[in-house]
Amino acid sequence: MRLYIIRHGETPWNTQLRLQGQTDIELNEKGRALAEVTARAMRGIPFDMVITSPLVRARETADIVLEHRDIPVITEERIREIGFGEMEGRQISEEEKHDPNSEFYCFFHDPEHYVPARGGETIASLLERTADFLNELKQKQEWYEKTILISTHGAASRGLLAAIKHTPKKGFWENGVPKNCAVTIVDLEHGEWIIKEQDRVYYEDV
Repeated sequence: MRLYIIRHGETPWNTQLRLQGQTDIELNEKGRALAEVTARAMRGIPFDMVITSPLVRARETADIVLEHRDIPVITEERIREIGFGEMEGRQISEEEKHDPNSEFYCFFHDPEHYVPARGGETIASLLERTADFLNELKQKQEWYEKTILISTHGAASRGLLAAIKHTPKKGFWENGVPKNCAVTIVDLEHGEWIIKEQDRVYYEDV
């Protein structure tokens, strides 16, 4: 089994530095362009199926990358983005991200001690559901020869990698937030997930 894990393309809230979480925001024009460049680069990959987050930005990215291929598309709640609760839609400047006094500092710099806002999701919860998803994939022997596109989000994709690498929560953001349309390739070999390439982007400037 080979997985191509992709983060969705750019959205208006990405450019505005707003916390999207589980708010359903579409791609913007640049986000679609990034997905189109990625689609051209991945045109020769023989995808057998797609598993996508239910959020529209992930589904739209997958649709663009697939270029109208007639293959099964499965919607999977466990690869939905982390929820920020009442903080969703809040603008977080680069200065706030790096300010130890900011209420959102821990999310990016000390995830081990991050406490979500009311209605939000813990990183532990995200790690649990993404790991559960990967463990279920391992059990599907009928998929062992398949090549699968996984269309998801920044934090959710890091959750998947944390499960693969057995990364402790404090190392959740190892290598930082993936770029829009960044692709990580993972193979299942002898019952273990092996990362072949991480955070590859197929564009320079769009």
